[in-house]
Amino acid sequence: LLLQLDIPCRAQMGVILGLLSEVSGALLVWTATMCGVFLLVGLLAAQVVPGERPMFYMELPPMRLPQLRNVLVKTLTRMKWYFLEIFPLFLAASVILWAGKLSGLLDGLVRVMRPVMAALGLPSEASAAFILGFFRRDFGAAGLYDLQTDGLLSPVQLTVAAVTLTLFVPCVAQFLIMQKERGWKVSSVIFLLVTALAFGVGYTLNQVLLVTGLLS
Repeated sequence: LLLQLDIPCRAQMGVILGLLSEVSGALLVWTATMCGVFLLVGLLAAQVVPGERPMFYMELPPMRLPQLRNVLVKTLTRMKWYFLEIFPLFLAASVILWAGKLSGLLDGLVRVMRPVMAALGLPSEASAAFILGFFRRDFGAAGLYDLQTDGLLSPVQLTVAAVTLTLFVPCVAQFLIMQKERGWKVSSVIFLLVTALAFGVGYTLNQVLLVTGLLS
């Protein structure tokens, strides 16, 4: 749950950090919100999800210099796993995105998202970033970059959009991996919960920033 909710991919994080660093105080608000959501959801989930608290220690094996052969074998094994398991999912997401653009389905989804963007205080053009972000996380962050460079986002809107997009449902590749590990039932519940939390936090943050006058 925490991995799907609060941990962005490296490509998305790089773009978001670059955008927020240009606005005074935005990066601090984003960081505080991410940490607060992570801790709050983690503490609440720990009370709901059954399980035993693990012992917080581990015995370290003898430390030796790594052998070059072992390093190469493990690296090749992980690369093979990535290309066989993950890379096809990225290709599938790109094909789905391409088909959505050609068929007009993507434009329809953008129109459906416009009332949600209005509730968050964002321009209607921001809905495309969230739709693209589900297929490819870095595409969503790139959409924010385009809006910012076009001057369509105020400091408050940029911060709210960055927070909501970071908390938004993970890309389709990550969702499919979660489904493989946890099953459709658990994955669907996490999907709906993360979506509700993302937009709920975005709406709340927008109201707080407007009332307090921060970043304005």
